[in-house]
Amino acid sequence: MEGESPGEPIHLNGEAELDAAVAEHDRLLVDFHADWCGPCQMMNPTLEAFAAETDVTVAKVDVDENQALASAYGVRGIPNLLYFADGEQVQQLTGLQQRETLDRLVEQYA
Repeated sequence: MEGESPGEPIHLNGEAELDAAVAEHDRLLVDFHADWCGPCQMMNPTLEAFAAETDVTVAKVDVDENQALASAYGVRGIPNLLYFADGEQVQQLTGLQQRETLDRLVEQYA
């Protein structure tokens, strides 16, 4: 199962879980979000479809429960997406993103 995408977003809590996910998955898109964030809620269907239709693992991190982690990654606005390829953070996107943007991101680091 190593490196295999689960097909739906996984929920991470804390730096150890994020580090483990980065190590386990070749391509990981991490969504820093909050339940009260309207744009975050609007992005959920896009992220769910992206997780189901690609081999990229999508992970969700609640900024209210993980303030130190969000701060460590420079998250100042949400939604905030971090893209990891082969264990390295290669991109950070802030704000509501379209599916086409996510697809181009994956192609760029394929």
